[in-house]
Amino acid sequence: MAVSPARAAAFEILQRVEREQSYAGDLLHSARFNKLSSADHALATELVMGVLRWRSWLDHRVAEVSSQGLERLDEEVLGALRLGIYQLKFLSRVPARAAIFESVELVKAARKRSAASFVNAVLRKMAGASATASAEPAADIFAEIEKSFGAGALARNSAHPDWLVTRWVERYGIETTRQICLADQHPAATCIRVYDRQGLDEVTREGIKLGPSRLLSAAKIVVAGDVTRTQAYQQGRVAIQDAGSQLVALLAGQGKTILDCCAAPGGKTALLARRNPNALVVASELHPHRARLLRDLVLLPNVRIVAGDARQFPFSRGFDRILADVPCSGTGTLARNPEIKWRLGIEDLDDLQARQIGILKSALGQLAAGGRLVYSTCSMEREENEAAVEAVLDELPEFSIVDCRRELEQLQQEGELSVDGIEALLDGPYLRTIPGIHACDGFFAAIIQRK
Repeated sequence: MAVSPARAAAFEILQRVEREQSYAGDLLHSARFNKLSSADHALATELVMGVLRWRSWLDHRVAEVSSQGLERLDEEVLGALRLGIYQLKFLSRVPARAAIFESVELVKAARKRSAASFVNAVLRKMAGASATASAEPAADIFAEIEKSFGAGALARNSAHPDWLVTRWVERYGIETTRQICLADQHPAATCIRVYDRQGLDEVTREGIKLGPSRLLSAAKIVVAGDVTRTQAYQQGRVAIQDAGSQLVALLAGQGKTILDCCAAPGGKTALLARRNPNALVVASELHPHRARLLRDLVLLPNVRIVAGDARQFPFSRGFDRILADVPCSGTGTLARNPEIKWRLGIEDLDDLQARQIGILKSALGQLAAGGRLVYSTCSMEREENEAAVEAVLDELPEFSIVDCRRELEQLQQEGELSVDGIEALLDGPYLRTIPGIHACDGFFAAIIQRK
């Protein structure tokens, strides 16, 4: 019997994530896998993202019942075991026999037939343990996270790297870190930006069920339906964009000339251009293929796309407003990009900071007198945020920090913010959103002004 399309797709994507350092989200939305039926695509997404979120937890379960050490298992065998155990433990609607049978068939299809009996034995042992346990094993797993005190236990039970949870506990405290970890282990909500009433009406008319964002009034949460299939989305009147990402772009404010550094995939560029219809918006992107993608996605008359390195711009002019949303570790987006947990090391932060400092210095050189720059990341790490900003400003006395409070108060007066108070969004003069605490991904932003 052939393996179901959803499980075959999930297995292939997970193998490519491991071997090619690809991102699961990109693969799931690629042309190859968009051909899946809606039901199969939904199951493939659940399997891929679930296995990546819980990878270390799943590996621990394998180690408990396996006669062989994890290091001795071929990656195809370990991948099939992860898929099988995830279904047994987290997907109560999937019959155990289907999870076991198809995991065995995946190993056979991967030309690892000699391991088929081993995979069958491990999964049957795991299924037997599940049968004598709670009727809702996933609920028990989350209950263990709630009861975890100490960084080590929290990291182990929530499937996060120990080094990352340890530093979060030191920075944010155990309870906030618990909320971050819990948020990371749930699927992230799909948030959209609605640019006009027509777009909102079209989306709802096409059967998309929306709920309000608890952060921004123009942001909506997709409760049911595929917004990418709507005409409003395809014509750019509605865009998929996390509310925190939208807020960062809104902080840039109004200007006549605006530079968006590191602009791909273009969500912030589009928001800047629509909010400043009479401004020239220059969107810079390092990689030519991503610059071409920007041209295809951001079809607005006041946007100019430039391919170039933000550390050495291929132009020189004074911009009123600059957004430097720099490449970062992405630790504020682990619910959407769980593979980051297993790739990032603490040693990577210094390299990232050096690149971020280079981009920030270069971008500040493009800022006009009295102009403002928003520096932002989707990282929770101090090295990439306050430390990077402060290191640059220590060298450049002609620039100073502007308290984000002022801009947030202005956005509140304009009706953009839907939160009652702004105190929870502030960390000193900086913007800071935290997964599990705020209704968005984790973002940091600083506003810098040329004196």
